[in-house]
Amino acid sequence: MTHHQPDLSQLNHSLIWDGFRQLIPVSLFVAIFGAAFGLAASQKGVDPTSATMMSLLVFAGYAQFATLELWTDQVPVLTLIATVFAINARHLLMGATLYPWLRALTPAKRYGIMMVVSDANWAMSIQAFSRGSAGLGLLFGGGLALWLFWGAGTLAGLYFGSVIQDPKSVGLDMVMGCFLLSMVFEGERNLRMLIIWAAAASASLIAYKWLPENSHVIAGALAGGITGIIMREKK
Repeated sequence: MTHHQPDLSQLNHSLIWDGFRQLIPVSLFVAIFGAAFGLAASQKGVDPTSATMMSLLVFAGYAQFATLELWTDQVPVLTLIATVFAINARHLLMGATLYPWLRALTPAKRYGIMMVVSDANWAMSIQAFSRGSAGLGLLFGGGLALWLFWGAGTLAGLYFGSVIQDPKSVGLDMVMGCFLLSMVFEGERNLRMLIIWAAAASASLIAYKWLPENSHVIAGALAGGITGIIMREKK
């Protein structure tokens, strides 16, 4: 009797809507950070249209906050590009981990989905794939939820942001970190994964202490990826 493997690359309206619904709880916290960004942008003198378009077209939370630190009358373009690249360098490895399932799609769908990939929907989709479930609905639908709430939060912050001026003061900056940590504990647990995460964490901490700002993102991602390749499991 032949057993057919499920198609993990399937993507339809039902899966997208389900992914959207599953990411709404996280998206609510993302909206708060969007509001904080909107408020910070207005305080920096960024006009509402530019700030809103940045959230809708760039959609990169921490990178957008870093951009505001460089926002002056004469924006240092090269420094800005290097900073944004350093913060978002993890997307290179995120894209590589998703490629086995994305390659079955047309280029238009593939890159359209990647436009809304962030830490939360990537982590949940990888969890789904590891369980043998289709995860592209979570990836795209969840990404749409995060993108929508981030944009809405930005608009709210631009016009009503004085309500929450400092999300860090109430611990909201830890929400995403705690969420991703929970994804780690729900994933595969063995000595190999422990060594990979330990290598990534150690490299990140060392880079955070002794290397230029934001380089810890690249260092941790590269250390974890290289360790994973070296310790690749045999099929």
